Amino acid sequence: MANKNWILMVTAQTPTNIAVIKYWGKRDETLILPINDSISVTLDPEHLCTTTTVAVSPSFESDKMWLNGKEISLSGGRYQSCLREIRRRANDVEDEEKGISIKKQDWDNLKVHIASFNNFPTAAGLASSAAGFACLVYSLAKLMNVKEEQGKLSAIARQGSGSACRSLFGGFVKWIMGKEANGSDSMAVQLATETHWDDLVIIIAVVSSRQKETSSTSGMRESVETSPLLHYRSKEVVPKRILQMEEAIKTRDFPSFAKLTCTDSNQFHAVCLDTSPPIFYMNDTSHRIISYMEKWNRSQGTPQVAYTFDAGPNAVLIAPNRKVATLLLQRLLFYFPPSADTDLSSFVIGDKSLLKDAGINAMDDVEALTPPPEVQDNIPSQKSKGDVSYFICTRPGKGPVLFADDSQALLHPETGLPK
Repeated sequence: MANKNWILMVTAQTPTNIAVIKYWGKRDETLILPINDSISVTLDPEHLCTTTTVAVSPSFESDKMWLNGKEISLSGGRYQSCLREIRRRANDVEDEEKGISIKKQDWDNLKVHIASFNNFPTAAGLASSAAGFACLVYSLAKLMNVKEEQGKLSAIARQGSGSACRSLFGGFVKWIMGKEANGSDSMAVQLATETHWDDLVIIIAVVSSRQKETSSTSGMRESVETSPLLHYRSKEVVPKRILQMEEAIKTRDFPSFAKLTCTDSNQFHAVCLDTSPPIFYMNDTSHRIISYMEKWNRSQGTPQVAYTFDAGPNAVLIAPNRKVATLLLQRLLFYFPPSADTDLSSFVIGDKSLLKDAGINAMDDVEALTPPPEVQDNIPSQKSKGDVSYFICTRPGKGPVLFADDSQALLHPETGLPK
């Protein structure tokens, strides 16, 4: 390691996830240990992901990080936990091509540069911290030649952001709460891959991409301290729901899946209202979306769509197949059309082929949409133009991936600074 001019880099991409059985409440704040199990669906990284480049060089003077182009502090306990735990597990690294040899003991003295980019809003209730910390841990583990399998890595990512442990796998994932005081058994496991139930289509209504007023961390702490409903939920309700949800996923039973997803989302927000002072993550638009989806589901006698909301106003809507998803998109555009000056191609993003399947090629087609049959007798007097910022069409997706070359790196290979 005599030569000080080398830089070694790794770039990875990690998906975000949406919980269908929610995590809310910790039994240990520092280790981020939850009071109940949770289950999530990993979203296609093509549409929602974090890309992270980590670099190491003897010329770096301190650990540094840039998020979406802005330098941020790494002094927070959560970043420090992840860096410490990965460095502890680092191994020898040899890169013959570049003539780099790093011994296990060298890692304690080497500094890293980290650049991370989310292709979706940060801190708006779309699990950006989950994808972010999962990507941080995954890419650092690759850089430092950490041998631990994904489940063990998930227990480290958990110490950055609880939900991050679920982003280390694709498909359907369960975060096991664990019993040990040191958190060694609180980790994620994959229940099924993304191909197990690949008919599902997911549409996210981004109601607001603003940062939320009450962070999940402080919200959870207040709920644990003041909500009797939370403790009843974690002890009596969630354990049964977890078993039912595992079965629904295994058998691809959409009616059960939808019922459990909606019920659990509503109970999570009831816990937020049961907290003192009450926490409001949803807004009027969120409530209208629930009302329209409930009307549609009831009119058909069987669930057409599942809805779920994390700690924010954005709706995640899950349809059983593409055919129902096109009907869902038509309804959403009927109720929540874009403002007159909005370009349709920036209003519906992600898998745009769904627009075509729904017969919508231009704004004229949106304006020509007829009221859904379930509201014929009670057509909303005014459409909520501009109440939804945009829609993301996506699907269940794969877990983290490593990029083979540096062309997609966020750091410059010569300087180790953001490109």
